[in-house]
Amino acid sequence: MAVNSFREDEFMENTDKKKIFKRLFSYLMEYKGILIAVLLCMGVTVVISLVNPLIIEEAIDTYIAGGDFPGLMKLGAFALALNVFFIVMVKVRMYVMAVVSNKILLRIRQDLYEHIQTLSFAFFDSRPTGKILARIIGDVNSLKDVLVNTVTTLVPELVTVAGVVVIMVVKDWRLALASLSTLPLMVAGIWFVQKKSHRRWQIFRKKSSNLNAYVHEDIAGMNVVQSFGAEEETREIFGKLADEHRDSFRDAIVYADLFGPVVDFSWGIGAMMMYLIGIRVLGVETVSVGMLVAFGTYINMFWTPIMNLSNFYNNLVTNLTAAERIFDILDTEPDIVDAADVAELPEVKGEVEFSHVSFTYDRGTPAETKVLCDVSFSVKPGETIALVGPTGAGKTTIVNLISRFYDIEEGTISVDGYDLTKISIESLRQQMGVMTQDNFIFHGTVRDNILYGKLDATEEEMIAAATAVNAHDFIMKMEKGYDTELKEHGAGLSIGQRQLIAFARTMVSMPKILILDEATSSIDTHTEMLVQKGIEALLSGRTSFVIAHRLSTIQNADRIFVVDNGGILEQGSPADLMKKKGAYYNLYMAQFAGIQ
Repeated sequence: MAVNSFREDEFMENTDKKKIFKRLFSYLMEYKGILIAVLLCMGVTVVISLVNPLIIEEAIDTYIAGGDFPGLMKLGAFALALNVFFIVMVKVRMYVMAVVSNKILLRIRQDLYEHIQTLSFAFFDSRPTGKILARIIGDVNSLKDVLVNTVTTLVPELVTVAGVVVIMVVKDWRLALASLSTLPLMVAGIWFVQKKSHRRWQIFRKKSSNLNAYVHEDIAGMNVVQSFGAEEETREIFGKLADEHRDSFRDAIVYADLFGPVVDFSWGIGAMMMYLIGIRVLGVETVSVGMLVAFGTYINMFWTPIMNLSNFYNNLVTNLTAAERIFDILDTEPDIVDAADVAELPEVKGEVEFSHVSFTYDRGTPAETKVLCDVSFSVKPGETIALVGPTGAGKTTIVNLISRFYDIEEGTISVDGYDLTKISIESLRQQMGVMTQDNFIFHGTVRDNILYGKLDATEEEMIAAATAVNAHDFIMKMEKGYDTELKEHGAGLSIGQRQLIAFARTMVSMPKILILDEATSSIDTHTEMLVQKGIEALLSGRTSFVIAHRLSTIQNADRIFVVDNGGILEQGSPADLMKKKGAYYNLYMAQFAGIQ
């Protein structure tokens, strides 16, 4: 999969807007009962709004013209009560839809987050974290107005327009035809504007994503930026991305702002045509003053919802691009999934076997890189295997394949004779412990971070794990011991302390198979010796894979695999490999000479 950086716009396939809208609408359908109640409220408000012009016509032509002021007062009191009820119904409708829309946004965000957790490393390798965050936060928030207005604007305004048209045609079809004569002009204008606008909003979303990705990356690497005095360079990059973001918004909003003028122009011409036909063609003898006033009101009642509908459509065009980006991720199929007939992996002894395994990164793309080719080996339960070799040789790939973070293209990998593709991923990873040099400390207490490895671990198990890796003593010296609050990424702790806490997190899970990927690289030599003793005591009899560049740390390994050129060049005990004077011997002597 090609990598998409903050410098590149994300690729988005053109999608059917009707399908996107229908998919969004399906979330609303989960609240059918509430929506029916809201629609009833809106039905009442629409009827009241349609009756108001008739009340005005009656007041002018009957009560005012006839001088019946007591009757006019009664009619006014009735209209006042009716419109107070109208206001109450509007407020109830707005409140209920606000609650429903927030629940739907929560559901969409939850669905998106849970789906992202099912995606493999390849998905996260291919794009910056900031671009993923932009979809989870910003794009989801953009859907609120669409969801609310779908019910509170689309349905009632369409009903209002239909009701107004029926009343106008019944009262005088000629005036109605004159009033609506500009509809074709408006439809053509709206269609042209939305075609131009939608494409520009897509570009705007991409530029927003680029900016978000860069800000996330820059803040995460602020220590590097300040260490190398690169503030000016990062400021220039940020300024360029911000300018692109601003320009894309300006281009999009120019077309979006044309929706209103198109409707206003059609509205004005339609009103002019109505009065022209009513006064100059039909004449005041045919059309009463009350009817002209009523028609003028109905024209406003017709074009106001049309304006609201155009604004809704404008909002829809603006934010459907956000929905497209959300559904793009939701439609991304996880490439590491359980087969339909998988079994649960029982408690294992730790036997691991590779049989003619081949693996390629970015398969089928220009960046395709073959890392492993026809690799076979077998590891006995409780055996410690050290993986050594140059950077990029495939050491980490091998342990990632054991954890099934990627799927192989050829061959089989089995644990205790169980093919990894025939057992559930969860049951496999529950029996594995992975510790890397890229340790991550979550915001929370020391206790929270250690228990992340085993949420139901007892206090004794937690302390035993921390003690085994020599973390207990320094933890107890902290302000609140295990309840000390840690900052994000473990700021305030030394690199070694962060690594020891992460190590304790792995240890507390008591894995059957342990993977240590440069796990002791950030610990000083004295502490490392203590940690090695803790590992030996705590994980005695457990299968372990250890990746290490410092060859002095793996002298107690049962076997060493020298990985390079897509396979295992040689394997054996440290003593046997030194006697062979092959690849491992050369690595060891080169490292020893460098130390000397």
